[in-house]
Amino acid sequence: MRFETRNKPLTIFTFASLTDIVLLLLIFFLLTSSFITQSGIRIQLPLSETKEQVSDRHIIITLTAEKEIYVFNEKVSKENLSQKLKEISRDEKNKLVVLRADKIVPIQEVIDVMDIAKSSGLTRFVVATQVK
Repeated sequence: MRFETRNKPLTIFTFASLTDIVLLLLIFFLLTSSFITQSGIRIQLPLSETKEQVSDRHIIITLTAEKEIYVFNEKVSKENLSQKLKEISRDEKNKLVVLRADKIVPIQEVIDVMDIAKSSGLTRFVVATQVK
């Protein structure tokens, strides 16, 4: 006795379910990438109308509201700042220094950090701001 099946197996593969999965993954990664923060140091930058692009070739110095100083997200004391900047800029003295200071930091603190950087041989400075 021979049995016959009414439904034959599909020999054509459909990509509909695969494209749905890829589309959902794409949406997921696009949404989660917007939650990535740029820095682990929490500061509120002052507001301005324009913004300059920061590059990896720049030296980034951050001043927090608690008067802590960070160079490339590494905490540095005011006494050791000159030595750290000399180590970083030993090869190239023409690097741009980006000062990221919290908006409640007194201007005198920013000027003190600029003086220390100048004594280390650095001469180009930019104060980072947040676009309105």
